[in-house]
Amino acid sequence: MEGHYKNPIVLQRADPWVYKHTDGYYYFTGSVPGYQEIEVRRAKNLNDLADAERHNVWHAHETGPMSRLIWAPEIHFIRGKWYIYFAASDNDEVRDKNHHHRMFVIENSSPNPFEGEWIEKGQIKTQQESFSLDGTVFTHRNELYYVWAQLDPAIPGNSNIYLSKMENPWTLTGKELLLSIPEYEWEKIGFKVNEGPAAIHHNGKIFITYSASATDENYCMGLLWADENSDLLDGYSWQKSPVPVFQTSEENQLFGPGHNSFTVSEDGSRDLIIYHARPEKNHSGDPLDNPNRHAHVQAFTWDEQGFPVFGIPKM
Repeated sequence: MEGHYKNPIVLQRADPWVYKHTDGYYYFTGSVPGYQEIEVRRAKNLNDLADAERHNVWHAHETGPMSRLIWAPEIHFIRGKWYIYFAASDNDEVRDKNHHHRMFVIENSSPNPFEGEWIEKGQIKTQQESFSLDGTVFTHRNELYYVWAQLDPAIPGNSNIYLSKMENPWTLTGKELLLSIPEYEWEKIGFKVNEGPAAIHHNGKIFITYSASATDENYCMGLLWADENSDLLDGYSWQKSPVPVFQTSEENQLFGPGHNSFTVSEDGSRDLIIYHARPEKNHSGDPLDNPNRHAHVQAFTWDEQGFPVFGIPKM
């Protein structure tokens, strides 16, 4: 039933991304266990995504920089074409300056992304060649912006959040702003991480959520914001919450919520957050190898100052 969501809406899909198109469909993608393919599914109700029509739109190469660990795809409709942004590596185990994730994008000019051809547009090149992932896009005042996570060897930690304008959906242009680094204790549990950004515009402000710490039960969400009239590439325009805005609920048995996206309810009346969470703590081994991150959805509200109120994760 519309408005009552049966969580989790999709099993074993971390980094869930939902885009509601003008055709009335919700398009869903996320990290597929095994990390070798990009799958898109669609339904006109979020509850139907679990058993929805689905299509494998791209598969990892046998070798090379797009052959391993296909992570966090996002589907967007930009300037009349479909784009999927994702990260890929060339090695399952080696992690150094030469063997780690980079960001890529594929394009489909068909009105229906289940049809037509997905064309590889190549790597999203930043001003520094290093570990990078989780690229997302948003449009503000007819300009396209790209937000992503990247390692800077001069900054201790795994990844920071950056912002840039785009010349087109596969090319950055101009200044690249360092937007956020892991600085608070809740951003540095297990690993020093800022990643998984998602943007939403509301009540005169641009908000960017992001995820922090290791991908186990310590994973949580932070919040950045700027006035819509400010220069978004000026670091002084942005502020950062000193506390997480969405985190583990042991009471509700939802652990490590994060790597979210935003959409609206079927009737357009409510804002929704789509996120992954685990039903239990990660007891042993690399949490990235544990496929129990499931996609959830819940409505959220806005306070009197126009800030999002996500509450706590719930079924």
